[in-house]
Amino acid sequence: MGFSSGLPLALVFGTLSYWLAELGVSLTAIGLFGLVRTSYSLKFLWSPLIDRLPIPVLTARLGRRRSWALAIQLLLMIAIFALGKTDPRIDPAATALAAVCVAFLSASQDIVIDAYRIDLLRPEEQGAGAAATQWGYRFGMLASGAGALYAASFGGWHFAYSLMAGLMLVGMVTVWLTPEPGGIEPPAPLPGRTAFARIGAWLEHAVVAPFLDLFERAGALNFIAIALFIVLYKFGDALAGSMANPLYVALGFTKVEVATISKVYGVVATLCGVAVGGAVVERLGIFRALLVCGALQAASNLMYAVLAWYGRDLSVLTLSISAENLTGGMASAAFVAYLSRLCSRDFTATQYALLSSLATVGLNVLAASGGYLAQKFGWIEFFSVATLACLPALALLVWLMRRAPMPA
Repeated sequence: MGFSSGLPLALVFGTLSYWLAELGVSLTAIGLFGLVRTSYSLKFLWSPLIDRLPIPVLTARLGRRRSWALAIQLLLMIAIFALGKTDPRIDPAATALAAVCVAFLSASQDIVIDAYRIDLLRPEEQGAGAAATQWGYRFGMLASGAGALYAASFGGWHFAYSLMAGLMLVGMVTVWLTPEPGGIEPPAPLPGRTAFARIGAWLEHAVVAPFLDLFERAGALNFIAIALFIVLYKFGDALAGSMANPLYVALGFTKVEVATISKVYGVVATLCGVAVGGAVVERLGIFRALLVCGALQAASNLMYAVLAWYGRDLSVLTLSISAENLTGGMASAAFVAYLSRLCSRDFTATQYALLSSLATVGLNVLAASGGYLAQKFGWIEFFSVATLACLPALALLVWLMRRAPMPA
């Protein structure tokens, strides 16, 4: 399931930015293309529908989670294929529209998969489940990152995206073979004498109650602080990462070099980081793990500045990728465990969608300014700014650590 979740992300992020950079699209435009992923930041808006509404016929036969997952994955396969058919140089609007569709369906798939994972696992298994999902997620990004670049070198971008569309079958087969948590029965209809009363009761239970539950358990001030922390924790890392591929192109690295070092070797470093991050969470606890891993993640952004200063050198590229991906994997493992712990089992899909949506604000909205900043200041200054952008989240985390933690 992690593989299926990670596969589409690179196709509207790193791989797409490499495609655009290769065509000579400006850095500012490449940065603005990041806005097509806004769906990841807004998925909480439709998560109650996916969490509570049945799909006619399918839900009764397959179950609530499986029916939604399979329906979304089929549409996602079609959307990825359509994205590969576009030509950003001739009709960038069509490329942007197709990328928006891929991002929307990918975000919707994440709603189901995150809820599926949390529903299937016992509380003491959530940390291991988060790490396992991250491993699968990185393999999915490996396929759509390095795999897509290799495929594009061999047969062009249309061939690469068609191949990625076919790989969505991995997730579909997985869901088909995985049991539905709690059986296949759809949610029981809520009582009410009239249609309006039933709609009102549904909205209260599916939309209002999940948010009130989070707010009441945290308290007003803690809730605001937690929300800001979630938005900012990965912001600096995302800001630097948004310009990584354009930097590689500007320095003259080839597709094969980037695919081999950045996408293959980098994913191995990330998987090691995820494993280390899980161990750090186990040893230090979630809050201290977030602090240690977040500080290392911030420092690793400076390696991009070193690479920009040194120039085209495969050994420096390897060192930069190693540091950034290792620390990024550590921080991701701690962060996913933290988000999972905040969720109530009564509202799994909606609450995790809300929290993970907040996390993607920095990745998909704030980081869209990366192209403009890189073009205005230059590579070394830009990656130095990206490092400083990590500090507000760490300061906020220290403040949260001194207060009573939010009950799980």
